[in-house]
Amino acid sequence: MLKTLAFVLATATASIAVAGPSTSGAPAAPAAQATGWLGRLLIAPKPARVAQAPDAGTVLAGVQKFYAGIQHVTAKFRQEVKNTTFGRSDISDGKLWIAKPGKMRWDYQAKKTKKTKASVAKSFISNGNYLYVVDNENKQVIKKDLKQNLLPTAVTFLYGKGDLAADFTPEIDTSGTYGAKTDTVLKLTPKAASAQYKLLYLVVDPGTSRVKESVIVDGAGNTNHFRFYEPDFESSVKDAWFEFNEKTVKTYRVIDGDAAAGPDGGAK
Repeated sequence: MLKTLAFVLATATASIAVAGPSTSGAPAAPAAQATGWLGRLLIAPKPARVAQAPDAGTVLAGVQKFYAGIQHVTAKFRQEVKNTTFGRSDISDGKLWIAKPGKMRWDYQAKKTKKTKASVAKSFISNGNYLYVVDNENKQVIKKDLKQNLLPTAVTFLYGKGDLAADFTPEIDTSGTYGAKTDTVLKLTPKAASAQYKLLYLVVDPGTSRVKESVIVDGAGNTNHFRFYEPDFESSVKDAWFEFNEKTVKTYRVIDGDAAAGPDGGAK
């Protein structure tokens, strides 16, 4: 192969040398004409640059920066939980509020039935110090101290806390499983083993670095898929929305979530 290539180049060079300058007074032939296919190859216009694929680390840094820069957000969400063991899927809709520092509220709409009176089936309310899981349908509240129960980075980055790059190894997911063709999808693998998730996918708007969807995959292959709609970063939110007064639900059973957990973190 090398001998053949050397022969071709030598022949082409020789043809240029033999042709020499024009002696007829006519203008010299263009280089492409004099050198044949080799000349056309050498002086061919350079192909247009192909846009490079986004770098996973850069995309992740953009997501972190975006949420570190916002003060509050309101959005609608749809959650789809798929259980691979039982082949079951459950879908819930609701509304989300997030505010700094460390405040959030997730209200799940009640499914319409004749027995249902409350419009909100359950709520997850955090004022940054305590997390309340309010179950209106079963009239009970679980209270957990966040000093003893740190929320995972997969949640806290939404209000600017936690470092995704420190906890996850990112790569660009090109499988097309999640998001639209115009979205960038990050596949995040925990650097330390976690019982909460095996993988985390973030569907990112490449124009703003806003997360449009998040998908948590656990060790059994079950998925917890959130889609976020109609985000509002302008309308103000009230601090009272992130507080829960236990005295207002006298008929509810209030459970100390920390006392209800055994020494290994599981329920007694």
